[in-house]
Amino acid sequence: MIAPRVLIPRDEIKKTVLRLAREIRRDLSGTNPLFICILKGSVVFAADLVRAVNMPLELDFLCLSSYGCGTETSGRVKMRLGIRQSLVGRHVVVLEDIVDTGLTVNYLMAYLKRKRPAGLRLCALLDKPSRRRVPVDIDYLGLTVPDRFIVGYGIDWNQNYRYLPDICYIEDEGNG
Repeated sequence: MIAPRVLIPRDEIKKTVLRLAREIRRDLSGTNPLFICILKGSVVFAADLVRAVNMPLELDFLCLSSYGCGTETSGRVKMRLGIRQSLVGRHVVVLEDIVDTGLTVNYLMAYLKRKRPAGLRLCALLDKPSRRRVPVDIDYLGLTVPDRFIVGYGIDWNQNYRYLPDICYIEDEGNG
């Protein structure tokens, strides 16, 4: 197993989550928004953010996949678990761990827009714009990260490293 290196320590993650929570609370107070957590990578972020937002909201889950077991996206997005409730007239906030190529988020936002929410916003803990293939509008952005393979704080590589409390990166022998 490759030893990950810390990129963003847990204290900085906590400050970022609190800032995002303040921004969301400011914009959506009194609306009882629906937060949609993208499984599995966003679950740790979502749990911390929901508590920090500290206002009435609902939580649902979606499971999308484009990676499989590798470190490169396949380019094909598969929905493994979809929303079961109506979004019509709801204020929806999608919680994503990391926006990379933008393919998954682009697919998801188009899918959710067809469900006619009153408002649809994207909250991403991390953004990796250097790998973007399609444009993505992030309404609530935590931090921008370099082009490294990110793990920790819920984000995995082949189901490993989710437990790490910091956001880390993996350097293979070829990336030095």
